[in-house]
Amino acid sequence: MNTAAKALLAAGALAVLASPILAQQRARGGFGGGDRLPQSCRAEIVKLCGTDRAQMRSCLAEKASQLSEECRGELRSRFEGRRGGRDGGAGKQLAPTQTLAYGNDSLQALDLWVPEGAKNAPLVLFVHGGGWKRGSKNNAMGRAMPAHMLAQGYAFASVDYRLVPRNTVEEQASDVAAALAYLLERADSLGIDRSRVVLTGHSAGAHLVALVGTDERYLKSVGLSFADIDGVMPNDGAAYDVAAQIEGAGPMMLETYKQAFGTEPGRQKALSPIWQAGAPNAPAFLLLHVQRPDAVAQSARLAEALKQAGSQAEVAGFPGEGLRGHMEINRKLGEPDYPATPVMDAWLKKVLG
Repeated sequence: MNTAAKALLAAGALAVLASPILAQQRARGGFGGGDRLPQSCRAEIVKLCGTDRAQMRSCLAEKASQLSEECRGELRSRFEGRRGGRDGGAGKQLAPTQTLAYGNDSLQALDLWVPEGAKNAPLVLFVHGGGWKRGSKNNAMGRAMPAHMLAQGYAFASVDYRLVPRNTVEEQASDVAAALAYLLERADSLGIDRSRVVLTGHSAGAHLVALVGTDERYLKSVGLSFADIDGVMPNDGAAYDVAAQIEGAGPMMLETYKQAFGTEPGRQKALSPIWQAGAPNAPAFLLLHVQRPDAVAQSARLAEALKQAGSQAEVAGFPGEGLRGHMEINRKLGEPDYPATPVMDAWLKKVLG
């Protein structure tokens, strides 16, 4: 880990941690109780550096690489969110047109942005990441995306879904399908064109949209089919073959995958888009990735399986390595000077017309 990355983590930790939080008292200020740092990450930091804030910056600057990959990602994302909120308005996420509940659970909700005066805007539906066990429509998406989608004439929805371990990955994929069905059922009143739809998602969300785009059972359970989707754009996912992902996982991510997918081979295969990609599938895919070996390899394998089944499948790789690159492609997608943005725009225009 380079010096700049260590400094970022140290600053991020100080931005979101205060001694009352580390003492497991009530979280206060900053991001609010709904976005506090996970207990497991707080415990890692306490174990590594203690609870003295005066010593924490130097300790983390020296030892940040010893934190788990997940905890480092949590610190980065929260620091970047706080920094973005203090930028004087530049880069702030556009407020949604409305927030809607598509189910009875508090996590079965979505934010929707629709171009002003639109009557038939194509819909791009985004599914957040977070290892299937965390994340939110409120903080797990690049700030540029809603405004960028509106500028292209698209309606844009960001979906929450129920989380592991309280719920299963199967239920999460069902939530994605249910959110889409909810919007399409109300398409006329919302200003959406139900005949032009793309699903996209990042990380775990990339896996979920790929699964919904290859296993039609989730759509059929809510009265839809692949005919209701024009394309799927997974962004830097990797668990397209769950068993292969688990086999190559490091010790920190291994438990995340096992928690989400279990250890039974039949279930792992059923939740693997690569193994569900025999025809039929959604008609078109754009698989985005940075230079993470698992994302590169699994994107290529999924694209090949889709092509063999008759779907159009494109793969587009961009600079970026490790967790930092994984986060960057999500955070920057939609910014006009980010290399993946024009690739996404051209594909969306081709698919949605």
